[in-house]
Amino acid sequence: MARPRYPSDLTDAEWGLFEAKLLEFRTTNRGRKPVIPKREMVDAILYRLRTGCQWRDLPHDFPDWQAVYNQFRQWRNKGVWDAVHDALCRAVRVSAGRDPEPTALIIDSQSVKADEIAEESGYDAGKKIKGIKRHAVVDVLGLLICVVVHSAAIQDRDGAKKVLSLAKSRAPRVSRVWADGGYAGKLVDWTQENTSWTLEIVKRNDPHQFKVLPKRWIVERTFGWFMKWRCLNRHHARKTVTGENDLRIVMTKYMLRRLAA
Repeated sequence: MARPRYPSDLTDAEWGLFEAKLLEFRTTNRGRKPVIPKREMVDAILYRLRTGCQWRDLPHDFPDWQAVYNQFRQWRNKGVWDAVHDALCRAVRVSAGRDPEPTALIIDSQSVKADEIAEESGYDAGKKIKGIKRHAVVDVLGLLICVVVHSAAIQDRDGAKKVLSLAKSRAPRVSRVWADGGYAGKLVDWTQENTSWTLEIVKRNDPHQFKVLPKRWIVERTFGWFMKWRCLNRHHARKTVTGENDLRIVMTKYMLRRLAA
């Protein structure tokens, strides 16, 4: 008897798209049928991210939590989540009538509280948050190009160097990056010297009046997508690479929904 479907589960259309990308990277042995269906594994991982439960608290109608966690970790270590995410990102851009590779990006950071087990944790004096900082670079559609998770104590200008250096290798056609006033100063020259990109600061004219600023709202919307998933409201992982992986899985779900619509 089939189990009841959860709201976080992939639809048939979404699973078809995900499975097609998965098969491109030959993540299973040829001729060998997996003991536990991969779709059940993925649905269990999405359930955990959506609800914020611990691995051990996965409902009993999912596969054993240890099997699910081992699959999650195996795909993380082998870069499967990265490969599927990036392939879907290109597909979404093409479906939107854009080139598969972006030419302009938006950068910003998000500080969230972290559990005590987090290897990298610090105090963000500006946001008054002790935890980690997510430094993200997105395209003009709000799709995640790359992300770096680090201590919240690291200043935005220093954290930006890490994520921009990574973005350089993942988005070679970029020529312009938009950022808020917190990235002004020496980082503008550093970006030009190290990436050959133009870092354009989008400034707020009146700090006491709310106004949607050009380009900056796009990355803020992406952060808003993250916060709808309870597991991302707080950094629960020990390793920063796991936190980065969780963000890519959530974005994968959003892109699948968009492509399957």
